[in-house]
Amino acid sequence: MAGTQVPMCQAILPTHSDQRGQLSAGQLLQWMDTAACLAAEKHAGLPCVTASVDDIRFEETARVGQIVSINAKVNRAFTTSMEVGVKVTLQDPLTDVQKLISVAFSTYVARPGCNEKVDLKPVRLLTAQDFIEHTLAAERRKIRLAHGDVLNNLLKECGIDGGQMSDQEENVLSTDLTHVQSTELVLPPHANHQGNTFGGQIMTWMETVAAISASRLCHMHPTLKSVDMFKFRGPSTVGDRLVFNAIVNNTFEKSIEVGVRVEAYNCEEWGKGQARHINSAFLIFNILNKHGEPLVVPRVRPTTKDAVRRFHGAIARKKIRLTRKYDLLKKEDSCTPEFLDRGNQVNVIESNIAALTLLAAKSGWEIHSTQDHVKMFTLEETDALSIKVEMQVQMPSNLTFCILSDFTLHMHWVKQYLTCKLIESVTKEDNIYQITSPLIHNLSILVSQRKPCRTG
Repeated sequence: MAGTQVPMCQAILPTHSDQRGQLSAGQLLQWMDTAACLAAEKHAGLPCVTASVDDIRFEETARVGQIVSINAKVNRAFTTSMEVGVKVTLQDPLTDVQKLISVAFSTYVARPGCNEKVDLKPVRLLTAQDFIEHTLAAERRKIRLAHGDVLNNLLKECGIDGGQMSDQEENVLSTDLTHVQSTELVLPPHANHQGNTFGGQIMTWMETVAAISASRLCHMHPTLKSVDMFKFRGPSTVGDRLVFNAIVNNTFEKSIEVGVRVEAYNCEEWGKGQARHINSAFLIFNILNKHGEPLVVPRVRPTTKDAVRRFHGAIARKKIRLTRKYDLLKKEDSCTPEFLDRGNQVNVIESNIAALTLLAAKSGWEIHSTQDHVKMFTLEETDALSIKVEMQVQMPSNLTFCILSDFTLHMHWVKQYLTCKLIESVTKEDNIYQITSPLIHNLSILVSQRKPCRTG
């Protein structure tokens, strides 16, 4: 298991399900937040709290009796914050069918005690996919930081009157009827070891009131399809009273956006009516028929100035979501991992050589197999298995190394290679090769050649 990776496996029981026997979206959000927080704390070695959540989209629903597997991994660490990726899959133990439920990204902030300064260590990158996610994490961070400004600018450009509907339009409902308010008391089981409320617990409560709000519009049980990007504005602690206000902002042909505002009060603030706004989120629901197909939902009309603001905000958020999804997919398709980026190659090469030199000098190498003049050694560690091969040849070492370091020649004796080509010469001694084989479709290898020892 990779150093920042945390797996979680949950069997779906009736207590985890909703009225249709499906896994409650709020419960799933709580599991995802828990796994992601554990991965962040594993990397930081410090308590961590949820700072923000990117767009979450649920591709499948899980039912009682099925198994949910959650894998959380830190993609990139910045100075005090980390991006954690979460992949959720479901498995049916009766049919062994596996499906992807969601891939999500969250940001966590390390919180040391006694006002200590935090400078998180870099994430150890082991695979090409690690490098790709590390590169994309920087792009996603730019989007998070610009999200508020992008939304405000779009609202200004569109104007507040752009989508207002006529009062004479038929079969249009008022959003006022969908308002839901609920109060929760934060108890020790709802908080972490520092006494801060779990972000996943807050998301669970938000999903509950949002689902009730959507059901008041359609008079059917809604299904959570996605959650818009949001951030936690401030913490809440054990003993706080959390007040949730949910209302339908807008409806589109087959989806409903519900906005949820969360306010926190300690005991003194509760008596004075002084609220702390700790979070606002926007959840998108579908209404599904018995075949799992989305139904057309009723249209709504804003009747107050605040309702008009929320109505147009929902339109802007939908446009931003689609644009954001397209931009990220385009960046992912054209992503050049940072180890292939010219500005980062020299540092990566030097780090690789230093790491391999230290690895070869470690004690504990054991002979795994011996054949003719070839010996294979293995070194088992907590999170890695290393392999070293030594071969005795009757020719000068410099000539031998020259032949072995040219991977285009390997096709003469490695039957598994279909193609092997040099794609870039970084330096005279460092080359990047691209290899294809029946087992591995596309593999990039950095080969560093250094002067051999004088003897041998």
